[in-house]
Amino acid sequence: MTITEKDAIYVADLANLDLTEQERLSLTRDLSSILEYIGRLNELDTTGVPPMAQVSARYGAPEKSGSEQFSGTMRQDLHKTSLAREAALQNAPDSNGSFFKVPKVIEK
Repeated sequence: MTITEKDAIYVADLANLDLTEQERLSLTRDLSSILEYIGRLNELDTTGVPPMAQVSARYGAPEKSGSEQFSGTMRQDLHKTSLAREAALQNAPDSNGSFFKVPKVIEK
């Protein structure tokens, strides 16, 4: 599948990117290249290849299977007291005493 410049402009607009002419051409080429590679991957015969939940057993326990293999790779979810609001806001460049004030970034 080939991406047109119109498609690239549409994608850039969705991401709120202002691209130069050179950047638009580069994005068009890059997206086309990515989709071409995905098309090549879709041509592979994957019959008999089992689906995978994880792409790497690098961090898992090989003696376990399925999601249990990765049960030890995540830290415990421990309850801790959070940062006090006053402490969080003390270095804020602008606040109203309860919330951070930030400039508006979305115009649409």
